[in-house]
Amino acid sequence: MESTLKEISSNGDSVLDMKDKCGVAGGVEDMYGEDRATEDQPITPWTFSVASGYSLLRDPHYNKGLAFTEEERDAHYLRGLLPPTVLSQELQEKRLIHNLRQYQVPLQRYMAMMDLQERNERLFYKLLIDHVEELLPIVYTPTVGEACQKYGSIFRRPQGLFISLKEKGKILEVLKNWPEKTIQVIVVTDGERILGLGDLGCQGMGIPVGKLSLYTALGGVRPSVCLPITIDVGTNNQKLLDNEFYIGLKQKRATGQEYAELLEEFMSAVKQNYGEKVLIQFEDFANHNAFDLLAKYRTTHLVFNDDIQGTASVVLAGLIASLKLLGGTLADHTFLFLGAGEAGTGIAELIALEITKRTSVPLEEARKKIWLVDSKGLVVSSRLESLQHFKKPWAHDHEPVKELIDAVKAIKPTVLIGTSGVGKTFTKEVVETMASLNPKPLIMALSNPTSQAECTAEEAYTWSKGHAIFASGSPFDPFEYEGRTFVSGQANNAYIFPGFGLGIIMSGTIRVHDNMLLAASEALAGQVTEED
Repeated sequence: MESTLKEISSNGDSVLDMKDKCGVAGGVEDMYGEDRATEDQPITPWTFSVASGYSLLRDPHYNKGLAFTEEERDAHYLRGLLPPTVLSQELQEKRLIHNLRQYQVPLQRYMAMMDLQERNERLFYKLLIDHVEELLPIVYTPTVGEACQKYGSIFRRPQGLFISLKEKGKILEVLKNWPEKTIQVIVVTDGERILGLGDLGCQGMGIPVGKLSLYTALGGVRPSVCLPITIDVGTNNQKLLDNEFYIGLKQKRATGQEYAELLEEFMSAVKQNYGEKVLIQFEDFANHNAFDLLAKYRTTHLVFNDDIQGTASVVLAGLIASLKLLGGTLADHTFLFLGAGEAGTGIAELIALEITKRTSVPLEEARKKIWLVDSKGLVVSSRLESLQHFKKPWAHDHEPVKELIDAVKAIKPTVLIGTSGVGKTFTKEVVETMASLNPKPLIMALSNPTSQAECTAEEAYTWSKGHAIFASGSPFDPFEYEGRTFVSGQANNAYIFPGFGLGIIMSGTIRVHDNMLLAASEALAGQVTEED
């Protein structure tokens, strides 16, 4: 085959030696590797073999610790390297969960879980799967937020790829340095907007690592096909720049053309190296980049923004499920958002799409049921010229309103949703007003981590005198009020993205469409209703 290809070159050059040139979405010049997506791709040229003996005990993919049987200890040269007893995986799990519960500080539990993942991957996932309700807040929000803040201090060994401005022009080579050849899911962040904590730069790696552990634990995706990536273009967080232990580039963030070129090279390299069907999940990019990246690449790559689309899908599922308590249909309700960023506008758009789907009213008409409040007040048509492009569809005709409480009184919403990233903004007056307007006000304080939630479960139930239906982004403990125990809902993206990603992988789709998100929301809402 090689000799045939060499012969068919008309100008004397070998076709195999020709380099791909820039084309539009691949095309004839196959910039992104679509034509080679099913062929073997070149990888770093070293041989791969499963270690034995002492090296096997240091390999987290194959190490079983004391669970190695007598026969395995003989076969893999482990005699003398382990204590003589054989402990089943179940007994190891029992011991580990007991040890974890001795830690009083959540970050200590997080570090213990990461240590386990780095030495015994199978036991890590066994533990996480069997105790997911208890450990989800540890490996994911809210604890992962604190882990990212202190990532430079607790960093031990890399768990993903770090691609910085230093690698510009060499990103394809960097991808080939990763030992796994077949990758199906990439979670990537640039660390500029980590949860509600702001710019954490390179230390945002904790987010892709945590998300992908849930792809395996909750979605069943093999860990070997998951790749966490942090793109380091600097940070505007002065505290990190002044910190001698900061592990990222010590410079201000690159923006404009320099940033766009690095992301373009990254997206092209991923497609060339892993093919058309690799899912790229954007995480915690700042608003101005999140919308632009999704708009730019959603027609050429298999991309999904969890902050815009995942949050929207899980919140829509909660809204649909809550209708059995609220009554009516989505179209019968009025929605008011505090926060008009990627999460807020993403949720709003999916609500409008679901209303349109159910009632056949035009999308523009459905949007009129939804109002947004940003840092300057109610988003209204008189502000149209100064609004960012993603806010403009929500600029309705209304007199300007500056404060949230005044917006609540003017709009009279049945549903209040917080995506502001600012804690304590659903004040007592706001909640009491919602309760005065509605027999069962639905209040969703979605900002993460817990410290950034617009209000707590206790506040929502107390101030509404037990009438509110409450959900949050991070979990709150059950709360007792006047003899009744209230268990709040959690609008956690983990209920959506692992299954959504698995469905994308299994179906072989090459693009993410809005109707997929609507289907995911409806399926999750149906599951919640069945369990209730």
